[in-house]
Amino acid sequence: MTFSDARKILNGRENEATVYFKDKTHDRLSELFKPMIHRSMSRVGVTEKYQALEHMVAGIPMVGSERFNLDQYVDEKALDGLFYVLAQEEKKIREDPGARVTDLLKEVFAKR
Repeated sequence: MTFSDARKILNGRENEATVYFKDKTHDRLSELFKPMIHRSMSRVGVTEKYQALEHMVAGIPMVGSERFNLDQYVDEKALDGLFYVLAQEEKKIREDPGARVTDLLKEVFAKR
């Protein structure tokens, strides 16, 4: 992180840090999530059920040619949820001095 990045985060929108971290970590987090998501969905039977449904839909004219990557969809939605929660926490920290629970947060936001 550069000094200008830190300044932009401090003085930016209510989710500026979240936007920064999403930009810097999304792809790597996606790589890390995918195997866990695949294993979890396979373990509970989601993958098997989805593949059966996909096989049934494949026989419907003008519908069967479309493929959907369930693992990719769940991965993206998990990351969307992660960054949504992070943005909500960031907003709280920016707006509520009581949410600044560490000395560093108190010091940084006291200077705003």
